[in-house]
Amino acid sequence: MKKVLMVLALAAAFTAANAQVKSIPAAQAAVQKAKADVENPKKAEKFATWIKYGQTLVDAYDAPAGSGWLGANKNEVQLISNNEKPLSVEQVVIGGQNYEKEVYPTRNYYYNEAGQLGIIEVTKPIVEDALGQALEAYKKAAELDVKHSKTKDITGALLSISGKFNEDAYTAYTLGDVAKASKLFENAAAAREAEPLSQLDSNSIYNAGFTAWLAGDMDRAEKFFKRSYDIGYYGDGGETFAKLADIAEKGGHPEKGKDYLEEGFQKFPQSQSILVGLINYYLTNNGSTDRLFELLNEAKKNEPNNPSLYYVEGNICNQLGKIDEAVAAYDQCSKIDPKYAFGFIGKGQMFYNQAIKFSEEAQNEMDDAKYMALVEKFENSLKSCIEPFEQAYNLLQDEQTKVAVAEYLKNACFRFRTADASYQEKYDKYAAVVAGGK
Repeated sequence: MKKVLMVLALAAAFTAANAQVKSIPAAQAAVQKAKADVENPKKAEKFATWIKYGQTLVDAYDAPAGSGWLGANKNEVQLISNNEKPLSVEQVVIGGQNYEKEVYPTRNYYYNEAGQLGIIEVTKPIVEDALGQALEAYKKAAELDVKHSKTKDITGALLSISGKFNEDAYTAYTLGDVAKASKLFENAAAAREAEPLSQLDSNSIYNAGFTAWLAGDMDRAEKFFKRSYDIGYYGDGGETFAKLADIAEKGGHPEKGKDYLEEGFQKFPQSQSILVGLINYYLTNNGSTDRLFELLNEAKKNEPNNPSLYYVEGNICNQLGKIDEAVAAYDQCSKIDPKYAFGFIGKGQMFYNQAIKFSEEAQNEMDDAKYMALVEKFENSLKSCIEPFEQAYNLLQDEQTKVAVAEYLKNACFRFRTADASYQEKYDKYAAVVAGGK
């Protein structure tokens, strides 16, 4: 997300203050008059009529947003809006950030903790899809301007419309409507591509794909990521490759996904998304373990202090039966980050599953000596899972995960509850947690 926000913030940062916003009644009247002109057969043949109509639609788009602009402080907004008072004020949290929300009849203003206007949300537009209609008006003007006498004016208008679509996309994204954001990014790209501007907006194309991917619309996401790939725009650190691979994997085409990842790895060897995608591919599809460890080592070079990479290494070693190496990798997680619980969870699950395996083998063993040896291994493995699971339980914040870990602990402590009172206490404790969580 941060990678997209960085791109979007650049667009928002260049938004200029608009002190000349028309009043809503004036904007409405202007649109009605200009619309009557374009519906007049004679006047509709003139490019100036369509330019005027496009401008009135843009003015109608701007009017409900008021006089505020992104980055302005409250005093500046109050001064330019003649001290207009909000209908209500409330504190809200959006994307983990605190905002003061001011509600007006046609809009909401969101001020960030620095006291700057960070989001402008229009709640009552004058004309639905005013920007889309304005875009069509300017495209019509360009068709009629056969001598290209107004090319500069039209291209300037198209750039402005594209920028406004981008700002609206950023607002929708920030407010959590990623599906709407994707469509607005598409509109921003379309405005830039319209003649006579005819520019490729690679950022908007990529962002249309990214927000569609966030919305779970994989067909739409693939469409825009594929276009981004075709024009050679790979996103920050090759994210286009990682996202196309993810879409292919989810669509049941893992080999196609691997091809994207391998190509991306050649161009962006330090991309964590690509490296992790490749690691997951080789884990899932039983690929070459040599290649797997090679990729993992590349990832660790890029992020030596990322505990999740050692957690993955532990899982790989565990699956390959390299128990000592798995323990070392899981232990390294907490050495890097003492608050990282999943290294303990991985270690606990490894010993717990090992205990189950020994138990199943013991049940099928007819030789008494071998049976007792397997029982001893079973109990040792079961005891070995308790400490890491308890460490994980004490670190975890997510209640659902804590209940899942408590389930393991309840089952493990049950075996030893009659042999040691401490295990009975632990069993009672975790059994209560499991009962309360279900």
